[in-house]
Amino acid sequence: MKQMTANHLTDAEVIAEFKKEDCWGLCTSIDLKECDPATIRDAEKIHQFVLELADLIDMKRFGEPQIIHFGPNDRVAGYSMTQLIETSLLSAHFANDTNAAYIDIFSCKEYAPSVASAFCKKFFGAKGMNTTVFFRTI
Repeated sequence: MKQMTANHLTDAEVIAEFKKEDCWGLCTSIDLKECDPATIRDAEKIHQFVLELADLIDMKRFGEPQIIHFGPNDRVAGYSMTQLIETSLLSAHFANDTNAAYIDIFSCKEYAPSVASAFCKKFFGAKGMNTTVFFRTI
């Protein structure tokens, strides 16, 4: 099995490679730091984020998002979110202790990873971001 990352590619190159290699899925992991504390602690804003992100990357949501606040200790406590999409899943965890957000976009349908990650950074007012893009293959 060939491991394929796409961190060095433009969105157009990612989509072209995705189609050329007949990949099963495209995954973007977005780590945000120093997010706006009020936004990551607000379930309604997180819900709004899910709706806007799905629309932005042209994904059809399946049902409503699950947005639940939990965590066994301060280090990991915060909201977690899952949103089924017809082509897979959007998910995120928001860490109150560090004002960080960890977002994953996984889809069998192509989308523009840099557009999605820039939106996430802006929506949560993050001061820093690390993004990893990779192809899921069989």
